[in-house]
Amino acid sequence: MSERPDSAGPDPDDTFDEFAELVEEETRRDPDLAVIEAGSRTLRTQGGPPQADVPARPADPEVDKALREVEAELATRWGETKLEPSVDRISALMDVLGEPQRSYPSIHITGTNGKTSTARMIEALLGAFDLRTGRYTSPHVQSVTERISLDGAPVSAERFIETYQDVKPYVEMVDASQEYRLSFFEVLTSMAYAAFADAPVDVAVVEVGMGGAWDATNVIDAGVAVVTPIDLDHTDRLGGTPAEIATEKSGIVKQDATVIMAQQPVEAAQVLLKKAVEVGATVAREGLEFGVLDRQVAVGGQMMALRGLGGEYSEVYLPLHGAHQAHNAAVALAAVEAFFGVGSQHARPLDIDTVRKAFASVASPGRMEVVRRSPTVVLDAAHNPAGARAAAETIGEAFQFSRLIGVVGASGDKNVRELLEAFEPVFAEIVVTQNSSHRAMDADALAAIAVEVFGEERVQVEPRLPDALEAAITLAEEEGEFAGGGVLVTGSVITVGEARLLLGKG
Repeated sequence: MSERPDSAGPDPDDTFDEFAELVEEETRRDPDLAVIEAGSRTLRTQGGPPQADVPARPADPEVDKALREVEAELATRWGETKLEPSVDRISALMDVLGEPQRSYPSIHITGTNGKTSTARMIEALLGAFDLRTGRYTSPHVQSVTERISLDGAPVSAERFIETYQDVKPYVEMVDASQEYRLSFFEVLTSMAYAAFADAPVDVAVVEVGMGGAWDATNVIDAGVAVVTPIDLDHTDRLGGTPAEIATEKSGIVKQDATVIMAQQPVEAAQVLLKKAVEVGATVAREGLEFGVLDRQVAVGGQMMALRGLGGEYSEVYLPLHGAHQAHNAAVALAAVEAFFGVGSQHARPLDIDTVRKAFASVASPGRMEVVRRSPTVVLDAAHNPAGARAAAETIGEAFQFSRLIGVVGASGDKNVRELLEAFEPVFAEIVVTQNSSHRAMDADALAAIAVEVFGEERVQVEPRLPDALEAAITLAEEEGEFAGGGVLVTGSVITVGEARLLLGKG
């Protein structure tokens, strides 16, 4: 945790130098050697990667029909991209529901990338310490029921329907009293908070939908506020600079809270630190109070050494790929330590075996998720330039394909050019397509930008996603069964979710 002014703590410059040396050393490592060194330890972890918890459609036709009716009613409301920046409507709804969000403590997560994976890690850690958890994340990969989880698993379709029916009369009451009806996201947020209170949960892990200050989730007073890395995204709504975006996201930092801050652009960090001072919050910063000490590529993921607020945690296996996921893990660990009072009330680290067990159980659907072999097909929901850069780096480190084919379907409101530029060095060829969302960028328009980035000879256009997947798999197989070709499907959470269904997952 940040030292109080009257305490004698370590020199931040020395700590920063130590982390810089570790980072430099890691970049010089031979990845093949790291695999060999980590392999024996990986064999001691739980067998096989965790199964992603993405529910299929209900098997019972009546339940499926009822769920579709709920989905249809929710679809009549403002979508998540149409916003009226205030919390007036959701506050009115919480009031008539009896303020369910105040019946349990919360950990609130904002940032640009990594929120959902970090939320899942926090949930796994809390659950491993025998706490009943509620998790609210967005968007969903395949089923809307994914967004609300209890005890580490999505609520059943039956419970989702029941919760909707419970809040529906109150939603209609607020609709009648407001200038605008409650939005899709506002209704789902109320459902999550009501479901958590009804369970009841010991702690809620809540991811913002967009921004922070006026996000519908921001009717909670979370004792721990987590800020994952901030980058440029949703600039039309949140601002065109990291500082402007950070100003909006800092709205989740409440009086006397603890702020767990991932590594940030300097101007974003300044905004967040200023907000912490204004509300008397305590700050723990990645790279100073906590961070990644070491990480090595391992079979199915990576082996990490983390420094938390209470000490070091060695030989922690995480079945997710990429440096960004190791940093998410460090943030998640610090958040849970802060929740348990480590660094403020006491300095004892969390039980190392419980921490190891928790991280080994983490799954994050649609985040470097392997859904097929021969050739290997990987799904990653990168949808902005920062996410694409992380995915491009990770795919090279974790898979080392001899030939990688990209399948990209993006939303029209994203910075598509920079997203494609991030993937250009790693894609041998790219198949551009579009998903079924009304927000999807037209495949021909996407292809025009792709040709400018990749050159015409490396771009193939398949407007239908099934055709795009088939074309990419065919291209990856051209080098032969054992040549090491692969496919990465990316560009949008919706594209990834639809590809996941087409490839037989869920």
